[in-house]
Amino acid sequence: MSRAASVSGDQMRRTLRWYDLVGLGIGGMVGAGVFVTTGHASRLLAGPSIVVSYAIAGLCALLSAFCYTEFAVHLPVAGGAFSYIRVTFGEFAAFITGANLIMDYVMSNAAVSRGFTAYLGTAIGVSSSKWRFVVSGLPNGFNEIDLVAVAVVLAVTFIICYGTRESSKVNMVLTALHIAFIVFVIVMGFWRGDPKNLTRPGKPEEHPSGFFPFGAAGVFNGAAMVYLSYIGYDAVSTMAEEVRDPVKDIPIGVSGSVAIVTVLYCLMAVSMSMLLPYDLIDPDAPFSGAFKGSDGWEWASNVVGIGASFGILTSLLVAMLGQARYMCVIGRSGVVPSWFSHIHPLTSTPVNSSAFLGIFTAALALFTDLNVLLNLVSIGTLFVFYMVANALIFSRYVQLGTTKPWPTLSFLCLFSITSLVFTLVWKLVPPGQPKAFMLVATAVAAIAVIQIFYCVVPQVREPELWGVPFMPWTPCVSIFLNVFLLGSLDGPSYVRFGFFSGVAVLVYVLYSVHASSDAEGDGSLGVKDVVHVLKESTETENAIHRV
Repeated sequence: MSRAASVSGDQMRRTLRWYDLVGLGIGGMVGAGVFVTTGHASRLLAGPSIVVSYAIAGLCALLSAFCYTEFAVHLPVAGGAFSYIRVTFGEFAAFITGANLIMDYVMSNAAVSRGFTAYLGTAIGVSSSKWRFVVSGLPNGFNEIDLVAVAVVLAVTFIICYGTRESSKVNMVLTALHIAFIVFVIVMGFWRGDPKNLTRPGKPEEHPSGFFPFGAAGVFNGAAMVYLSYIGYDAVSTMAEEVRDPVKDIPIGVSGSVAIVTVLYCLMAVSMSMLLPYDLIDPDAPFSGAFKGSDGWEWASNVVGIGASFGILTSLLVAMLGQARYMCVIGRSGVVPSWFSHIHPLTSTPVNSSAFLGIFTAALALFTDLNVLLNLVSIGTLFVFYMVANALIFSRYVQLGTTKPWPTLSFLCLFSITSLVFTLVWKLVPPGQPKAFMLVATAVAAIAVIQIFYCVVPQVREPELWGVPFMPWTPCVSIFLNVFLLGSLDGPSYVRFGFFSGVAVLVYVLYSVHASSDAEGDGSLGVKDVVHVLKESTETENAIHRV
């Protein structure tokens, strides 16, 4: 029995193919973003230019998806970004990343489950306020109780505990229905919508006009908020340990789903913006609300509510599959109790992690308002994707014990600083000629840093199976975009992020570092064992296929 099996009890079965991954990717992404964050981002931040925000966020996600794909092909483990960073930057960086990932999943799942309540109410013609009740004495944002959201989270938790293959089948059915509703929304928007709404608000005396009512800053602020929409492909990468042919299936599943979803998001954003002026959009239910008050079209609002409900269910299903697998692999490492890594012998699923995080998500969904969650989720997601891009460059240019890591680490630090300077100039310097000069100078400096590194430092590892093209430019653009979008978020989000990261560091210092050392000594899965276990599992699987 391998060390992974000795910790987890059993291994997860390889039952997923590329079409399962594409379905899981689409199901995981389409739902949370369009049906929960689009209304807030359009009305408050970007206006009709929300379509550009989605295109920018989609490009950023696709570049990050390339980085994830290379790691997932060569390291097909359930731990996703946690495992990738652990074998490059070490246990501490991996723990902080893993803690933020778990936070992102739990909070985003709580957010979209509350969005399910709003859309379900629209679908059946009952206001969601009738299903929620306010508790006096609690602060705003934490005083509205939502029992429907809790019921949905617990139901999805039961499904993912039952089996991964079964979960994929449920997702396929729900996603197919959901895609049909998406096509309906797009067609109705272009048919019933007014192109003038893309440039004209409903109340010009109160709101800025034009396609870019909040300027370029609004576009990027909107992109940072809707980036939550793309967290689903990250969940797909966490299921790499359950994929039959990682080399073939993972690139198609991860990158393909991101590309498809980006197109769908942009079309839906245009559709929504044509149906209503941005200042009249309902932040909580933007698409179904667009049909309310239209003579003879109230039924369309109900149809959209049903479609959005399916989308949110698939998003929840995939994200909760992903969060459980992250916690499972973190449990294998020993930095959290190994109880979380237990694989049920009958279902081959991480039951303990699934049940624990499901209950935690349900508790958060019970009382926490959507607005409190969204930006904190975005900042954590951007941080994780930023770390993965850095880890990919490090893994390509550094071989521990053979090459010196300092040239690559120095480049990564210098490029991140240059990206940060560009972001600060964009955000803080008032418009004018000096700002334009500073932005151009910083951009030229960033390009020069990449070119010097490319010419001076050779790659020590060429991927044998699948690799990110145009190294190191592709991950560098990903790093830059992630830093830039991080700079678009508000101050309170950073305060919450800093507080949570501080708590994670405290947990690591007081518990995880000691527990991990003990685990290394008692035969549990250690840092150096990750690649060995994965190779052992893959070789066994290949031998079975050959027979």
